[in-house]
Amino acid sequence: MGCSPTSRVKRAENTGLATLAGPVVGGAISEGLAWQWIFWLNVPIGLLMFVLIWSQIGESFGPNTALDFLGLTFATGGALGLVWGLIRSNSVGWSSLEVISTLAVGILLSILFVIWGLRSRNPMLPMRFFRSRAFSIGNSAIFLRNASLYGALFFIAQFLQIAQGFGPLDAGLRMLPWTAAVFIVAPVAGNSVNRIGERPLIIGGLLMHALGMIWIGLLAEPGTPYIEFVAPLIISGCGLAMVQPTSMSSVIGSVAPSEIGKASGAFNMLGQLGGVFGISILASVFAANGNYTSTLSFNSGFVPAIIISSALSLAGALAGIGLPRRRKVPVMHEKAGA
Repeated sequence: MGCSPTSRVKRAENTGLATLAGPVVGGAISEGLAWQWIFWLNVPIGLLMFVLIWSQIGESFGPNTALDFLGLTFATGGALGLVWGLIRSNSVGWSSLEVISTLAVGILLSILFVIWGLRSRNPMLPMRFFRSRAFSIGNSAIFLRNASLYGALFFIAQFLQIAQGFGPLDAGLRMLPWTAAVFIVAPVAGNSVNRIGERPLIIGGLLMHALGMIWIGLLAEPGTPYIEFVAPLIISGCGLAMVQPTSMSSVIGSVAPSEIGKASGAFNMLGQLGGVFGISILASVFAANGNYTSTLSFNSGFVPAIIISSALSLAGALAGIGLPRRRKVPVMHEKAGA
């Protein structure tokens, strides 16, 4: 039947913590060893998780339906084409044959995935999910939230090193206000969903993150003291922490208990696509306005890029207005996953 909404909200909180703690770990590895070691770090972590999952988590079974091979093929191919095109766009150019063709294939396969989901009896992702405002807007919120966050993480880490002159580890440590805010706010937000609903938390969180990013954009100068960035980082971190668990609650609370796995899969995939989209868009804005030849030229590209990050978060907040005014996680979901 899948795990309960509460446990999935906790997993969303942990995902946010891992994302925001990454710069510290990555900075320590890059400075102490070499940046290539950040990829090797995943090997022992993966092996450890394999052992823990195998020994601690019991077997469970979903509905007895056939695997949707065609839907899986369309979804995998569509995601591959879109991600490939977005990642390569800033290396070979948006007008290159490689980017145009891969994006076209990705869009085509994604359309076929939607058509197949509408016609198949047991699709990988039922398109009827999107008739629910809670499902559609919850996924839109996480897409735009991750687009804003991942792009901002990518450039703020570089700003601290290139414009402010810190090393990789020092830059990661100076991003800790984001992490500290998440540690405090995420559990509170997750526990407050059933009392006040997802809508105010999603809208408020995305507005706070947008405020933090525009504030950083206004402050950003090579000579600006780091202490002046602490307040907007904390505001942004608090906002981000509010959105991750509440948007997931909105999505999984809109489907039947037996369909939570499919809804969660769509949520996670759209969130990852949002991150790729955000990095690609912000990198394009940066390249159009600045470069890496000097601190001043970097700053010229950084400021408009971080303002776009704010705009993406603001777009998510505007989308959140369409959420039902008050949603509660159904008690039956908790029992079904117990």
